[in-house]
Amino acid sequence: MKKCFTLASALVIIPALFLSFTSKGQKKENLTDTYIVLGWNDLGMHCANKTFAKMCILPPYNNQFSHVIKVGNTTTLPEVQSVGSGVYVTYEVPGNTYSVGKTDFWTYVNTLFGVSLPPNIGLTGLGMAGTMHDSLNYFYAYGIPITPYTDANLVTEDPFQLTLLKAYDAGNNLLATTQNTIPVSNEISCVSSGCHNSEQAILNEHENLPPFNNPPVFCANCHADPALGMPGNGTTVYFSQAIHQKHGSITNDCYKCHPGPNTHCLRGYMKIIGKTCTDCHGSVSNVGNTIASGRIPWVGEPQCGSCHDANHSENPGKLYKLSTGHGGLFCEACHNSTHAEVTSENANDNLQNLTLQGFTGPLKKCEVCHGYVPAGPGPHGYNPLGIKPVSGTIPDASELLQNYPNPSSFMTNIPYTIKDEGQVRLEVYDLFGNKIKTLLDAKLKPGEYKAELYTGKLSSGTYVCNLLTNGLTYQRKILVVN
Repeated sequence: MKKCFTLASALVIIPALFLSFTSKGQKKENLTDTYIVLGWNDLGMHCANKTFAKMCILPPYNNQFSHVIKVGNTTTLPEVQSVGSGVYVTYEVPGNTYSVGKTDFWTYVNTLFGVSLPPNIGLTGLGMAGTMHDSLNYFYAYGIPITPYTDANLVTEDPFQLTLLKAYDAGNNLLATTQNTIPVSNEISCVSSGCHNSEQAILNEHENLPPFNNPPVFCANCHADPALGMPGNGTTVYFSQAIHQKHGSITNDCYKCHPGPNTHCLRGYMKIIGKTCTDCHGSVSNVGNTIASGRIPWVGEPQCGSCHDANHSENPGKLYKLSTGHGGLFCEACHNSTHAEVTSENANDNLQNLTLQGFTGPLKKCEVCHGYVPAGPGPHGYNPLGIKPVSGTIPDASELLQNYPNPSSFMTNIPYTIKDEGQVRLEVYDLFGNKIKTLLDAKLKPGEYKAELYTGKLSSGTYVCNLLTNGLTYQRKILVVN
């Protein structure tokens, strides 16, 4: 079982987290308390071979994570349930209950990994349903052996299936449930992509080695692969380096392999605003060449901080998938996984946040966890009331300034100044006089402010923003292009 545990332990290593909100070790005492579950997958797509008769690039191995949060109120902070709380979480994939017969992995697992596995049990001992492990303030399940085929369809891939996570207290009372994407594809194939005639032909291209007369071959036995926790044989280059340098002069189409032309793992907000794989990773050759220059694949990857400011970036020295933020929660719990950041073009990625807060996008409706709308700023400086003080300088006059960007297709900032303390109302209307949204109706002190208007769900056209303060009204036109 040695290889099995090496693979499992090194795939994802979660660091110790700072616990915010509050983190309780007591058992739940009041069944009227409200809980929520946040679930996520650590990567945008898990790929696996369809057949293992000749070689293994990646085995069936998917990961799920979750937070369980006791919702707070005006006097009590939310409580992120931690080790010793008595809470536990189960996982299942409705409509996908078995894997043997959907792949031949179990036929060759002993040859590839030196272990004998019961049917439908993966390399870490988990099956298609079970109980998640707990660690500090989160729950995890490594190595779920899911395939992209549901029980009802053994032919057509369904790469974006949904898990069902259920949280229970120590008395086995159901506290909350959620569903989130468990992405998997076995479309990855050097043959089906049209590049190679057969997998045996690929093995035969290793002309400096003895013939591979006894397949299947586990590529990571020779080529180190940090994604699998495999150190390689110490003499050959990283698997990722070998693949990307070999093919960089042939193609710059990442979907030849990741995972294929039909299943696109890049589907999140970055995709929606027009970003491509090469915007962050560089060319196929660059991926391989940077490894040759010292980068460790899967450990050193593009950083959010390359484009975003420090308030919207990973923890220092950590990848996005390992970073935590507000309340000690993983960034992916609210924003979803790498390559699938919400709002995603795939509806299943958006389902959890849509269910919790009534709209897609990052989880930003504060009352979901807090039980009410706090007055202070939250993560990334976000103010749930839509008010962001810019400066305490007392302006010469109250004024509504032009919004930016204008036109807007997702979010626009609306700056304004208040000269005298008083009730301030900021509203948006369409050209027919219908009120679209009240951004603010509160008493403000003199100063400079900025409001945010999310325009992603508005129809293209012209809108009017009204600022009403101390008996005066100020107006600006807002242009929306969607």
